Amino acid sequence: METKAVNTTAELEKELGMSEQELFSFVEYHAEDAERIGYSEYSYWKSVFRNFLKNKAAVVMIIVFFAIFIFSFVALWIGKYDYQHLIPDTNLCFQSPNSEYWFGTDNLGRDYWCQVWYATQTSIKLAAIVALGECLMGVTIGCIWGYVRKADRFFTELYNIFDSVPTMIYMTLIALFIGQTFWIMCASIILFHWMYMAKNVRNLVFMYRDREYNLASRCLGTNLFRILTKNILPYLISVIILRVALSIPSTIALETTLSYLGLGLDVNTPSLGILLRNSRTFFLDYPYLLIFPAVIVSLVTITFYLAGNAFSDAADPRNHV
Repeated sequence: METKAVNTTAELEKELGMSEQELFSFVEYHAEDAERIGYSEYSYWKSVFRNFLKNKAAVVMIIVFFAIFIFSFVALWIGKYDYQHLIPDTNLCFQSPNSEYWFGTDNLGRDYWCQVWYATQTSIKLAAIVALGECLMGVTIGCIWGYVRKADRFFTELYNIFDSVPTMIYMTLIALFIGQTFWIMCASIILFHWMYMAKNVRNLVFMYRDREYNLASRCLGTNLFRILTKNILPYLISVIILRVALSIPSTIALETTLSYLGLGLDVNTPSLGILLRNSRTFFLDYPYLLIFPAVIVSLVTITFYLAGNAFSDAADPRNHV
């Protein structure tokens, strides 16, 4: 083998007319070049948004959702009346949609255009605050619940207590004994809905807790907070996004149901649920009172649900190449 290699080198020298020093040379090592060649341009969030943008239907859904939310502010600005303004002429009650009152008027003679869009703002704000509160509370408790073995029994029993009683009973008691303001409703929904997020997070943390890299981190003295945030939390992103995506339409649906039963927000704070409740007496004679809020509720819940599911799939690391 050595003779053949020498003969081959000699043949190359003879054929190309070059010396051995000219044919072969050592490559110099440059640290900057090595780092540049070995650097990966992969970015998790860039990959997430790239995968999400491939789903054209989901992109359309999220555009529709944000368009509705932004237009709810624009609609009040271009509206001719305030949502609380009472039209003094009683003959203008139950006016069908026309050039003056674009969505008509309600039973009190208020401009229904401003009522509907202000209610849309209220319902979306409520859902966003609840989703954020559930996320923070659920993820924090879920991580502790799944990782700290001594806390498992306590949080399991607490979950069973909350889950065994229907949410409607809790919300009814709060509405009757505490009140029906916007912030009371936000706090009460977060208080009894964090457990669903926490349970999903707990199950995943329990699964990843004893992986080899986490055992190695504990042996090296890594503190609990760093293990949870650096080693485990990145694996939970897609599940957290999915729960948030489900929370927003479910909160709007819950608020609609509670307001329809008279247990939701105060009647002086328009919401989509209150408008639907008020229309139940008159919608057979004046169907527009039901159609406008019902269409917006349907659009908001469906668009965000579909877009949220698509974003959750895009955030799943298994879908990244």
